Amino acid sequence: MGTLAPIADNLHQIRARITEAALRAGRDPEGVQLIAVSKTHPPETVLSAWEAGQQDFGENRPEEGAQKIPQVQALGATPRWHILGPIQRRKAPLVIAHFDYVHAVERLAVAEKLSGLAVAAGRELPILLECNVSGEASKHGYALAGWEHDPDLRIAFFTAVRTLLALPGLRVEGLMTLAPISDAPETVRPVFASLRALRDALREQFPQHPWSQLSMGMSDDFEVAVAEGATQVRIGRAIFGAR
Repeated sequence: MGTLAPIADNLHQIRARITEAALRAGRDPEGVQLIAVSKTHPPETVLSAWEAGQQDFGENRPEEGAQKIPQVQALGATPRWHILGPIQRRKAPLVIAHFDYVHAVERLAVAEKLSGLAVAAGRELPILLECNVSGEASKHGYALAGWEHDPDLRIAFFTAVRTLLALPGLRVEGLMTLAPISDAPETVRPVFASLRALRDALREQFPQHPWSQLSMGMSDDFEVAVAEGATQVRIGRAIFGAR
């Protein structure tokens, strides 16, 4: 109980804050999925969160997930697993074998590899496209800072998206981004607003496609992300504590 109690309390508080942020924005709180980021935490910690009702967990590295996920299952928990970090082609088989959802597709070569493996496995893999709308050099993703004012950038991205949408075995559900780290969450609101606007532009460009998901917001800024339309928030430290 020593581990379970604080994690359960943290989850309760985070869910309450998500609900409040959604209601303030005139949104249904049920439209925001909480993903508990369990990277570097042991299987027993994941089990504690699972027993407290958490269903979705995220890992940043396929190889860590490939080791941890069977251990969690052996403990009796069967959550949904999200791979959050960038993927190398050679690690794509680990993603197909162990993960349910991909948040950070940023290259056609990786998408093609995942597509072939998913088809061979007889499954359809839901994915998000990672977009660097902040312009930070340290961030991964399609380089889309300033896309609103750059027609060439938009056209290039839309062309890439058209190719991705045609790949078998993949289901492109939306977009993902990482905002700059800041002690003042309001300062990153434009990043979230930009991703939401990009999603809206994709809906106009590809109206047959739902573009239902926006994965954005972490421990320090998820309430702002929810206000700007996040449907998935990725929270680790505020649930599990410092690593």
